[in-house]
Amino acid sequence: MTWAMNADTASRLAAGLWFLLLFVWLALAFSMKKAKKQETQWERLQHTLAIIFGFWLLFENNWKWLNLKLWPVTQSLLWIGLGLTAAGVAISIWARVTLGANWSSVVTLKEDHELIRKGPYRWVRHPIYTGILVSFIGTELIKGHLRGWMGLAIVLATFYFKARREERFLQQEFGAGFEEHARRTGMFLPKWT
Repeated sequence: MTWAMNADTASRLAAGLWFLLLFVWLALAFSMKKAKKQETQWERLQHTLAIIFGFWLLFENNWKWLNLKLWPVTQSLLWIGLGLTAAGVAISIWARVTLGANWSSVVTLKEDHELIRKGPYRWVRHPIYTGILVSFIGTELIKGHLRGWMGLAIVLATFYFKARREERFLQQEFGAGFEEHARRTGMFLPKWT
């Protein structure tokens, strides 16, 4: 039995994992609490367009010089990339299920909003973003082109600014409770202190 894989197969498997994440998101989208405060349409548009562009860079193949391969894609990189993509999808799904009805695709405070501190939120304030970023890195290791790393930089910066906006909302809602949570947890990675 051989464990050899080519880049096309790894890319298709990674795309399947991304579709699994999308399917879970759509399936869980119907169980959300009503919003009592949201970001503006302009604020929503800023992060939505940037994230779409970042993912387009990862998956679109018609970019000429941006398709430059930065290193050879080896069997090891394909398997590591696929493993990271799967791990990131799993983290995102775990975090989304943990948030339950408090989740929203836009920066929102819900009616009876809860400050979630269980599941991956014990260690990280924004584990959905962490999972997506890990999956992005994994998929880019499979693809290995310059444009994907540019897309990652855009998505990372966008998640950072969106997370800061979310944290302002949570700070206003939960005050000292959120401050204490923020001291114990990292934004995208656990604190090691």
